[in-house]
Amino acid sequence: MLKSFSLEGKTAIVTGAGKGIGQAIALAIAEAGANVMLVARTESDLQNVKELIGNDRTEYAVADITDRSQIRRVVENTMERFGALDVLVNNAGMNIRSKLLDATDDEWHKIMDTNAQSVFMFSQEAAKKMQSGGSIINISSVGGERALKTGVVYAASKAAIIQMTRVMAMEWGEKNIRVNAIGPWYFRTPLTEKLLNDKEYLDSILAVTPMKRVGELPEVATPVVFLASEASSYITGQTLFVDGGMSIHGFS
Repeated sequence: MLKSFSLEGKTAIVTGAGKGIGQAIALAIAEAGANVMLVARTESDLQNVKELIGNDRTEYAVADITDRSQIRRVVENTMERFGALDVLVNNAGMNIRSKLLDATDDEWHKIMDTNAQSVFMFSQEAAKKMQSGGSIINISSVGGERALKTGVVYAASKAAIIQMTRVMAMEWGEKNIRVNAIGPWYFRTPLTEKLLNDKEYLDSILAVTPMKRVGELPEVATPVVFLASEASSYITGQTLFVDGGMSIHGFS
């Protein structure tokens, strides 16, 4: 039974793989046996992750995932190096924490381009190469499902990912391309470190989290392995919230 969780012989692309959740996902997918193409903007981060994985089945590509030509280059390079593409993890994302009346048009475009448009473009380019089917996993957020204190643009981008996931799954089901999403809550990463070191803010997070703790990175990475593997072969169009129960009631 456990063999169904293996990614042996599969090839995966992971965006935003240089740090945090993306790095944890890349490590877990590699440990499950997959060939991995790491994608991020910072080469030193990618080199570090490749060294952490420590095998000859891992490559990296420095790319801006808001540029379709660079996305296409990553996909082509993956095909040339590994001969196939089976799994895409659309993890790259960003946030600018602005209250609604302070949010600017520039912030809207930056966040939507990085978080939502990149998922649209990368999924298109990857699906063209998944001739025998595949699995696309989009990293959304509880913020795409439940209202948070600030971040209307971020919330809009993550909600868009959830709905894109459903429609992609509907359209590509006959091609045996499964599309699912993960909706994380707070995990300890370089991006959340400052917030989580604020005791008052941390207490407000724990107050709405039934498990009364923030997540550890392997806890968000292993569900991605599950959705990439044959263990989830009849699951598509779903968003799995990995949130310690937070999405039960929200964060007001």
